[in-house]
Amino acid sequence: MKQHLSAVLTMATAFICVSGASEAGSILIHDAQVHSMTASGSLEHADILIRDGVIQAMGMELPIEEETVVIDAKGLPVTPAFFAGITISGLSEVEMVSSSNDAAARGLHTGLSHPEFDVTKAYTPFSSVIPITRVEGFGYALLGAQQGDRTVAGSSRLVRFDGGFDSFEGKDVLFIDIDGRSAGVDGGSRAAQWMLLEQLFGELAVADDDLTLMSVAGKRRLKAIQRNGVFVFSTHRAADIHRTLQFIAKHELNAVIHGGREAWILAEAIAAAEVPVILNSLDNLPADFDSLGARLDNATLLHSAGVQVLFTSYETHNARKVRQVAGNAVSYGLPYEVALRAMTATPAEIFGGRARSIEVGAIADLTLWSGDPLDVTSIATQVIIDGNLDSMVSRQTLLRDRYLPRVDDAQRAYIQ
Repeated sequence: MKQHLSAVLTMATAFICVSGASEAGSILIHDAQVHSMTASGSLEHADILIRDGVIQAMGMELPIEEETVVIDAKGLPVTPAFFAGITISGLSEVEMVSSSNDAAARGLHTGLSHPEFDVTKAYTPFSSVIPITRVEGFGYALLGAQQGDRTVAGSSRLVRFDGGFDSFEGKDVLFIDIDGRSAGVDGGSRAAQWMLLEQLFGELAVADDDLTLMSVAGKRRLKAIQRNGVFVFSTHRAADIHRTLQFIAKHELNAVIHGGREAWILAEAIAAAEVPVILNSLDNLPADFDSLGARLDNATLLHSAGVQVLFTSYETHNARKVRQVAGNAVSYGLPYEVALRAMTATPAEIFGGRARSIEVGAIADLTLWSGDPLDVTSIATQVIIDGNLDSMVSRQTLLRDRYLPRVDDAQRAYIQ
């Protein structure tokens, strides 16, 4: 009981530390290598002045006002706070414990598809995984609806890691799963999935009293997302991507492909359809029969064809691995600046969030790095969200400091 209480208090302390991030009157970042994500490109030895949560000025050797918190970047990189990919941060503590996972709708027993299933209603900023991810340099993510009883998994939006209950932004996003696993729970065949999806969209044109596959609320939600939202099709196999592109064109959807291990096979068609792809560039071996064509240069081949590429790690508790995913894509030929935009500005542009850039007038969501932000040996030294200095404390850092005493003059192997 004593150990259980200690763990609870440790988690609570981590949240309090994050919530109590410093609200500086103004912050001056001095002598930074600024990756602006604008037409200005990268700026060397630049200063950034932040006041009231907004970047007020940028330049060389800006004057230092009274009571300004000064951070000497020493020429090291500063980027917009990174995008953590598609995660269920704030929806799950332990994914294998069903009582702590609110990301999927299962066992509803309605027999219907539910586009109106909105996972943002279950979001909590108290989740320990949010500060764990944030202190690694990440400021926002796309909250995911996981595979449930139907091909239509549910809807969500972008979420900021600022500790707020309603930290959502951008367009409504609907997740649709097209793969071997989801076919097993919705008709037993991908052909059945497409049949039901076509019928579902067909019901948008029928009277409410004639609906058979969804409720009136579901119809309204689906129609609203078709008009103003984004559809994320989670699929890997080239044949399924081909059918997805046809479906997107037929129903005039604003859509994104998530997964896409065999997307490179259809790179030209995906580019022509102007459909972005969210992928994990560490996928290099067949994980199943849907991904026999997985290869490490997937992102490079897609980009070369003109496809917008984004990154995800398929993980929530290790969402910070997205840096490694992006860096791996660069090592296989993706241009560095393209990868950096995919980690910052591109996701916000695609999903309708606020701009992630470093320029006068922009919201100050920034990360200072110890070195190349796409190098796994670098770390985030300071995160700034909404112009506030993050405490850089999480449950993991508290447990590290509690159970790993250090001997300053000893080698790592001799820490007591």
